[in-house]
Amino acid sequence: MRLFLTGFLCAALVAAANASDIAAIDEAAHAYRAANEQTIVDEFVELLRIPNIALDTVNIRRNAVFIHDYLERYGLEARLLESPGSPPAVYAERLVSGAERTVLVYVHYDGQPVIPSQWATDPWTPVLRSDLVENGGEALPMTAPFDPSARIFARAAGDDKGPIIAIVHALEALDGMGREPSVNLKFFFEGEEEIGSPHLREMLSAHADLLEADLWLFCDGPMHATRRPQLAYGVRGAMGFQMTIYGASRPLHSGHYGNWAPNPIAMAGRLLASMRDDEGRILIEGLEDEVREPSGAELAAIERIPAVDIALRQSLHLGHTEGGGERVEAAILRPALNFRGISGGGVGSESRNVIVPETIVSVGVRLVPDQTVEHVQGAILRHLEGQGYHVVLEEPDADYRAEHGPVIWLRWGSGYPALRTDFDHPLAARLAEIMNTWSDGDLVQLPTMGGSLPLYLIREVLGVPVLILPIANHDNNQHAKDENLRIANLWNAIAMYAVTFASF
Repeated sequence: MRLFLTGFLCAALVAAANASDIAAIDEAAHAYRAANEQTIVDEFVELLRIPNIALDTVNIRRNAVFIHDYLERYGLEARLLESPGSPPAVYAERLVSGAERTVLVYVHYDGQPVIPSQWATDPWTPVLRSDLVENGGEALPMTAPFDPSARIFARAAGDDKGPIIAIVHALEALDGMGREPSVNLKFFFEGEEEIGSPHLREMLSAHADLLEADLWLFCDGPMHATRRPQLAYGVRGAMGFQMTIYGASRPLHSGHYGNWAPNPIAMAGRLLASMRDDEGRILIEGLEDEVREPSGAELAAIERIPAVDIALRQSLHLGHTEGGGERVEAAILRPALNFRGISGGGVGSESRNVIVPETIVSVGVRLVPDQTVEHVQGAILRHLEGQGYHVVLEEPDADYRAEHGPVIWLRWGSGYPALRTDFDHPLAARLAEIMNTWSDGDLVQLPTMGGSLPLYLIREVLGVPVLILPIANHDNNQHAKDENLRIANLWNAIAMYAVTFASF
């Protein structure tokens, strides 16, 4: 009993010391930020002004060069990692004498394409507003001191250039208090995440020694809707496909041929209804055979997360949700089938009384551990054939369609599996402990984020665990018009990274 009490008291003293140390780092980081607000925002704006669409090779390289030079300006050793046909990745490191572990921080600097006409202002001219545009947010001067609730609007403000600025100034804050990071730090900034990271495997394999680490920490995605910090243990995988469903070889008068000639739009409707029900449950036999059920720890973590479904429904003006009342954090633990688009005929002034010759449907699938793309594709193919369709993988001509009855031209898109790190992994437990202490017990631990990232490649090529520590506000409009980042999220990110780097 004496030995137990001694151990218990030692553990309590260590925990108290950690809490005190973390509080001191947090205070120093916020003091540093308060003294440097204008510089931090000016640098963020300068980076946001550079268009960052991955396929825009000239500007995407401008981003990489800017980030490289920016990191070196603040004393990090940086270099560009080149791969044929790929935007350069930016690598940097801060090695610490005596450090026993290495953490590699991942951020992507590319962004989604934009439709400028949909934005309130130019996507590449950052604007500070008091609130969301739809809430009547007013333009504010881009000068310190900054209202923490104000937002910077620009493409990639929320997804995902903010962490680059926050990381640099977290290190500056630590230097200012004479504090070294407690781990070796490596940084990998990718320029083609938004197009599926087609060269990431090649990049990881070519630079495996350079990118070796004990943990990869992804800084992407939103924080929890309650604005609490969030540690995510994985992401869903993703894949997609497109189907063309054929009718006659030309448009037909609906009066002369209705009820006789097959209607591709009606065929598409019936087919889609056979694939999922109104509650979002997937009806394709065998598609979920490989699914790994959530662990008890993962389900318990979801129960501890503050419920946001009612508030989300109200903010999105939803009268109901799918899943029979299941909360959103649990729903994303299951595979999902999303009908992304359907094209055939016209509506409004473009509608005509014809039976269209074809309808095109685009479908996305979100995967969960341990589903494989190949197995899911096989289940979908069998389902289409079971619905009476002749499935082809190359565009059929009219003669072929006439000989084979209902025909679907199926085109597979790219895809990759999900990844989820176990809650009981020692490095995951350590990071959760730090974040929970820093946030006074407000940390949200999310088994799986709803979005998808190619995290599986890190595990396959480098064999290391991956965790996600996002900084963006949940309503940052990522991938959409008027993307933004709250100033408070940028400030908190600086403190969060400083605490993580110094305490790990």
